[in-house]
Amino acid sequence: MPNFVLSTAAHLIANAVGLLLASLLLPGFAIGVLGLIIVTLVFTVVSVVLLPIIRKISEKKIPELLGGLSLIVTFAGLIITELLVSDFTIGGIANLLAATLIVWLGALIAGILVPKYLFPSLANKKAKT
Repeated sequence: MPNFVLSTAAHLIANAVGLLLASLLLPGFAIGVLGLIIVTLVFTVVSVVLLPIIRKISEKKIPELLGGLSLIVTFAGLIITELLVSDFTIGGIANLLAATLIVWLGALIAGILVPKYLFPSLANKKAKT
């Protein structure tokens, strides 16, 4: 299978894990049963689109943001996803802040483990480069 497909699948799984963790741990953070697939897809697409935009702005105007780039993208991705998907509720600013950390951390951990255990060919390619 092409690496792009495997990489995309790993990214989607990692984001789904992060979103699912937030929905389990935070009261008021709700994703409908079928909505998890849609929310994961929208959140991933929004994140992929926002990352280069925020990186470009950060490099030119506010280089201090580069260290927290993934957290900023996760924060913005959650807000935009909530606006676009009716079956998704964050439940307030405190939940938004906590969800940003939970989704980021869950996706980070899953992003490390998924390629290693589900898609070993991806992990081997990364190790070689």
